[in-house]
Amino acid sequence: MIRVDPASPTPLYAQLERAIRAEIAAGRMAVGDQLPTVRQLAVDLRINANTVARVYAGLERDGVVATRRGVGTFICDVNTPPAPARDRERELRLMVDTLLADAGAIGITYPEVLRHLEARRARETR
Repeated sequence: MIRVDPASPTPLYAQLERAIRAEIAAGRMAVGDQLPTVRQLAVDLRINANTVARVYAGLERDGVVATRRGVGTFICDVNTPPAPARDRERELRLMVDTLLADAGAIGITYPEVLRHLEARRARETR
């Protein structure tokens, strides 16, 4: 499920790119899957179609997707190299800030978040 948060300080194009990459990394979008059209995704997310087009173009430049004119945009079979450590640290900091803010907004404490993450890690390393 691709989502963006208009209230977030992170630009919409960055949120959208991160969401698509996360869907691919999590296996919810696989090689050969077709992305929604620019227009359809813009309508679904209630954002400007130019923003979606910009993200799709960037992903295509990075080799993550390929566009076939008249057919659509599809996930490519590539092994994307990890981002530089500095970029990864910045992105992780933003994700953690968002997670803690969202959790706090609904009354979930930091220790509860930490317990959940530790339990999930334990389940996934079995």
